[in-house]
Amino acid sequence: MDIVILLFDRFEPLDAIGPYEILAHVPGAKVRFVAPESGRITDVLGSLPVDVPTRCSDVEACDVLLVPGGGGVWSLLADQAMLRWVRRVHATTRFTTSVCTGSLLLAAAGLLDGLTAATHWGTAGEIEGYGAVYTQERVVRHDRIITSAGVSSGIDMALHLAALLADEATAQAIQLYTEYDPQPPFDSGSMAKASPEVRARARALG
Repeated sequence: MDIVILLFDRFEPLDAIGPYEILAHVPGAKVRFVAPESGRITDVLGSLPVDVPTRCSDVEACDVLLVPGGGGVWSLLADQAMLRWVRRVHATTRFTTSVCTGSLLLAAAGLLDGLTAATHWGTAGEIEGYGAVYTQERVVRHDRIITSAGVSSGIDMALHLAALLADEATAQAIQLYTEYDPQPPFDSGSMAKASPEVRARARALG
């Protein structure tokens, strides 16, 4: 089972590494990272260098494609070679997935036309500009396309995906092994719950 995670300069680290941790435990899965060009890339926070040996152009097909978000996704939205690659690989997948603003790339490639889709709350307007319909749901599935909301929601998406690739018992075992049992100290993890002051500070972080 070939699982491909796209990386690019200024990717959001948890978008990629959270699902990687989950999906790498799916029996029979091989997870690999690809990038527009081989070599070293750096996350959006600036201190996590990653050496990626495989170029996107070296991948013609895979079972799962996962697209994370991050500041670097914006330059890819008008990259016609990247959009063609996403469409070409999507035609071969069992599942094409995204985390956070990674859904913008799927939308720009025309994969989300008319579909409800999750993305980071800060880019709700942008994804609708590409023909999708924004929803505040954490994970959204349309057949073999699965989108998820901001950053940490990628772990939830990956657990859903693990159940589809294996079975629910396996996904639950992975959840237990990784001790994914969220008990946040604050109840401000969504726009619906956060105060106006917290929303303003969150926007400043972006």
